[in-house]
Amino acid sequence: MSPNVLALLPEYILTLTGIVIMLADPIFPAAHARKPLGWLAILGTLASGLAAWYQLGFGTIHGFFGTVQVDAFSVFFHLLIAAVVLVTLLSSLDYFETHANVTGEYYALTLFGATGMMLMTCSVELLMVFVGLEISSISTYILAGFRKGQSTSSESSIKYFLLGSFATAFFLYGIALAFGATGTTRIDALAHGLTTTATPTLALLSLALIIIGLGFKVSAAPFQVWTPDVYQGAPAPVVGLMSTAPKAAAFAVLLRILFSGFPTYEPRWAALIWIIAALSMFVGNLGALLQRDVKRLLAYSSIAHAGYLLVAYTAFPADGIASACFYTAAYAAMNVGAFTVITQLGGYDERARTIDDYTGLALKRPVLAATLAFFLLSLIGIPFTGGFFGKFYVFSAALHSGNVWLAVIGLFNSGIACFYYLRLLAALYTRPVQDTEHIDVSTPVTIPAAIALTFTAVATLLLGIAPNRILGLAQRSADVTMQPATPTLQPAATETVSTTSTR
Repeated sequence: MSPNVLALLPEYILTLTGIVIMLADPIFPAAHARKPLGWLAILGTLASGLAAWYQLGFGTIHGFFGTVQVDAFSVFFHLLIAAVVLVTLLSSLDYFETHANVTGEYYALTLFGATGMMLMTCSVELLMVFVGLEISSISTYILAGFRKGQSTSSESSIKYFLLGSFATAFFLYGIALAFGATGTTRIDALAHGLTTTATPTLALLSLALIIIGLGFKVSAAPFQVWTPDVYQGAPAPVVGLMSTAPKAAAFAVLLRILFSGFPTYEPRWAALIWIIAALSMFVGNLGALLQRDVKRLLAYSSIAHAGYLLVAYTAFPADGIASACFYTAAYAAMNVGAFTVITQLGGYDERARTIDDYTGLALKRPVLAATLAFFLLSLIGIPFTGGFFGKFYVFSAALHSGNVWLAVIGLFNSGIACFYYLRLLAALYTRPVQDTEHIDVSTPVTIPAAIALTFTAVATLLLGIAPNRILGLAQRSADVTMQPATPTLQPAATETVSTTSTR
């Protein structure tokens, strides 16, 4: 198989599946359900994940003149993104049941967005990263406004598009300045260029602009202003997707750029990340204390978790990269699981919005209530959950590198977070039952949604009690990211696939 095909095999599968869905969608009558297209999207996502696992056996794959590098690091995030997209599709099969004429577009856009996210994680050329970022962003801009006829959904999409485009401009300007300072946009060549640059101030400015652009994508403070409004207006399954998969891709890019591209500037960017991490934790947790809308509450929670994850960036590379990878996986499992429960409870019209709407849920829908409670406990960081081990790993890495105060700030913010998570838990189990029609108690959970909930719950549990497999892959990702830079550009004729199996 050609190295160029092998390097982007998961992306090819997702793209072709999305194109087939778009071509098949007009064949269905307007009012006819598009579930077959949904199952096709699910099969395409599964095939993409299997292709990513297949890539793991080839070691490091270079393609497209060295602009794409597939290794343990990129495969880790490919598998994570495929898993999130799979859960999102399973939970969405019945979400648009009464709006069948738009469902085909939804499935195709989800796959195209995942293609861009995967491309970001395996690109070692900043312009290729930008292409992947745009593919991902355009898809999510549209998906955020997919609840047709809802003013909040339209507002969500427009706000996300305007602010997202503004942030993307920062990232693009950062790329241009990096080229001006070093003469290259290759991530693995930036480190060499920085040692000989005559304009170090320009290089620092480029790094600052890149951090601003990616900070918007991961909802880190002070670039988080879009998050609550967009999460509140977007469809629940879309929020579950956009709160995890695009963030995972952006965090992966940030890891490569900081640890591989700008290692000589680590004392400077580590101080900036320190401030952003602390600010994100405080803004997210204090903002969540004031929320009654569950989606806005989880939006502020995502800001806080971005801060927790950024703590890992201030640690030594070996610990920081591995702990960041693991925390990304743990957060994805528990957060997409929580939004899957919200999707099942609220439906397309999102009848259950505020904490009061969840009053007495344990008596009405005991299984869903218990599942949501488990995800909330993991978000708090209770032992035997993925959230606990993720925070333990991140804070331990910070302590090991001497960032004691940042670890203390993280622990203090974890205590603050208990208040708003436990307030929602109290609504599920301890408050008096009120007569309400917001939650439909007669409609059972569909089989695809049950599979999605089971998958996320089991993943959250295993990441807390048996994390060795994911932890091992995360540590291998760290080893790959810390390898010495190889700035020499490979010609097309010498593009290679490593034949040493690393499985």
